[in-house]
Amino acid sequence: MAVDKQAQPREVKMRLPEAIAPGAYANAMLVQHSKQEFVLDFACVVGGSGQVVARVITSPEHLKRMVTGLQNALERYERSFGSLQAEAQPEFKIGFQPS
Repeated sequence: MAVDKQAQPREVKMRLPEAIAPGAYANAMLVQHSKQEFVLDFACVVGGSGQVVARVITSPEHLKRMVTGLQNALERYERSFGSLQAEAQPEFKIGFQPS
């Protein structure tokens, strides 16, 4: 009998480098994509300026899994802490500046 390898959970040992362990606060995200990948730029915007604090590049298929995971996590959060009402994000024009 063939065993479906995807059906069996597997353990993945992760390492969290000290340099990124503190995390980075982001209150904005910019998304770009091509046929092969999505680029997610997480930024901290305060007043009239901001800075990208992290960039994640991933495949379209993995982005779909990420969205599903985030939806599930948000549903669990709202069951524990109550429903959230997110206001619409104001539109703003972003221009990158050299660092």
